[in-house]
Amino acid sequence: MANAVAGTPDESLPDFPMPRAAGCPFAPPPEMMRLHAEKPVSRVRLWDGSTHWLVTRYEDQKAVYGDQRFSVDTTRAGFPHQNAAFRETTSRIPPSFLNMDDPDHARIRRMVTAPFAIKRIEAMRPAVQRMTDDFIDTMLAGPNPVDLVGALALPLPSLVICDLLGVPYDDHDFFQSNSKVGLRRDVTPEESRAAAGALLQYLDKRLAAKLADPADDMLSDLAARMRAGELTRPEAGMLGLLLLGAGHETTANMIALGVLAFLEHPDQLAVVRDTDDPKVLANAVEEMLRYLTVVHNGQRRLALEDIEVGGQLIRAGEGVIMPGASGNWEAGVFPAPERLDVHRDARRHMAFGFGIHQCLGQPLARLELQVVYSTLLRRVPTLRLATELEKIPFKDDGIVYGVYELPVTW
Repeated sequence: MANAVAGTPDESLPDFPMPRAAGCPFAPPPEMMRLHAEKPVSRVRLWDGSTHWLVTRYEDQKAVYGDQRFSVDTTRAGFPHQNAAFRETTSRIPPSFLNMDDPDHARIRRMVTAPFAIKRIEAMRPAVQRMTDDFIDTMLAGPNPVDLVGALALPLPSLVICDLLGVPYDDHDFFQSNSKVGLRRDVTPEESRAAAGALLQYLDKRLAAKLADPADDMLSDLAARMRAGELTRPEAGMLGLLLLGAGHETTANMIALGVLAFLEHPDQLAVVRDTDDPKVLANAVEEMLRYLTVVHNGQRRLALEDIEVGGQLIRAGEGVIMPGASGNWEAGVFPAPERLDVHRDARRHMAFGFGIHQCLGQPLARLELQVVYSTLLRRVPTLRLATELEKIPFKDDGIVYGVYELPVTW
């Protein structure tokens, strides 16, 4: 792979990921949006000095997502890895279906599709509502101010995914702390392997227990598929790891960052707080997903053959990075994208990706966000920040964007 555009010295290339503007925590990085306007398919440099193609335009991103000549297989030479830890860890542990091309991807994905069907997820709404109310009851009975991340944003999706998988919620500190390791860009390969190994060992024990004593949960279903020979034990463990980690981290960040965005936009907060129309609430969640696009490190692919994207020839063996925020903030697709507008029709956003690899758990994430935003804002109408915006610690160092803490009062 060439290390730079012909005639352009390496040092002139922008690094990816790019920093956000000071005092503007919700907007995409200004440098990325400049490239989006001037050269939407351009070279960027990664942590290891390698250069890859940054594809920022909405329609170009959709084209890459839908073209299976772009591989998600992270074991292929030249893949644009997020950091050294991710590169080395994925080469040493069993592959996840997220990092498989078809037909292997389709074979494993369809084994876990049914529990995330919209009707089955919707049937969970009363249970998610009860959990949300319980956490808010506890929060209101406790100290004021409080960190919303620890009081609600993190424990709610953790409890939901534990219930769905059949994992004891009492173990949440263990899997949350290890899951967070894999989401940091500054983690060492040794730390990443240790965290992944601990989680896989834990899930292997849980799967063994489900083989002996099955219940009505997803791990029991995976164990049954192991017994039937449909899944190997490593494949089942990796599925459990993926569902456990992805099932709470991204939603937790959306809850906290979304509440902060509402607090900074009181007119939009009022719409969500005061509505009893589920369609209005569902639409508001879609807009928040577009506006925040918390997976901010870019979806990544590797070209398997020469392919033209946005007028630029991408050669076989070259990497592609697609930052969702640039597509979701494209003015030609979402007019005045910098404005949070919960009445906007934002259903075309790509916060969950697009195509065959789009997020499996998106119905569950939507349900949780609908319940928690409406319930929190309705039950705590005087909710406000307990600190200045500039003092909030944002996750600029993570693969998933959010806040480490969100002090609130009422």
